[in-house]
Amino acid sequence: MSMPFYVSPEQLIKDKADYARKGIARGRSVVVLQVADGILLVAENPSRALHKISEIYDRIGFAAVGKYNEFENLRVAGVRLADMRGYAYDRRDVTGRSLANAYAQTLGTIFTEAAKPYEVELVVAEVGAAADDDQIYRLTFDGSVADEHGFVAMGGSSESITAHLTTHWSEGMTLSAGLRLAIEALGQSAQPGPSGASGGQSGGHQAPREVPLTHLEVALLQRDRPRRTFRRIPVEQLRELADG
Repeated sequence: MSMPFYVSPEQLIKDKADYARKGIARGRSVVVLQVADGILLVAENPSRALHKISEIYDRIGFAAVGKYNEFENLRVAGVRLADMRGYAYDRRDVTGRSLANAYAQTLGTIFTEAAKPYEVELVVAEVGAAADDDQIYRLTFDGSVADEHGFVAMGGSSESITAHLTTHWSEGMTLSAGLRLAIEALGQSAQPGPSGASGGQSGGHQAPREVPLTHLEVALLQRDRPRRTFRRIPVEQLRELADG
């Protein structure tokens, strides 16, 4: 009688984590950073139809990397949860922290119980009346959640992007300065391959590249708006801000 195939829980979890990390590493990167005007969300995304950055609720934005169909399902679920909670209780009861907790529970359950984990990383950002009130939460594929301050980078070359942001980001940056920094940081990543995969994962030094403005998806959670703070920034305005 043959023995059933056995995989230890430790090995199973490790294999799932490695699988999810490889999937996320193939995607183009996203940068979220605080500026004086609010919270800036910048993604390298040539597609005009498939958004990686979106609005969740009045003062809450969403950014993601990884498999589009998976993070789009999470985005839609977050919008529905926020709308239901705001309608049943009060708009002020919809917070970035509560949404981040809901996403963390969902991702954690999928990671431990499903055969295949979600290949996604998320940021839930809530802009406050002052910079000290801003909230930026980073969620990974296994449901881990981190409260970030200042900036966060996700995607294939997040280490090099984060190193650049650590060196150059400062509190109170203008929108123009923040946008230029985000573009410079995204340029630290390796050139994406034809399928969106990052080339140059071998660890060799990569010269900074110039990311075309037409390949950027940019939005701002604008601090001085009382409601619906999320607004997309078109390419024409990006050119003005980048030159400003």
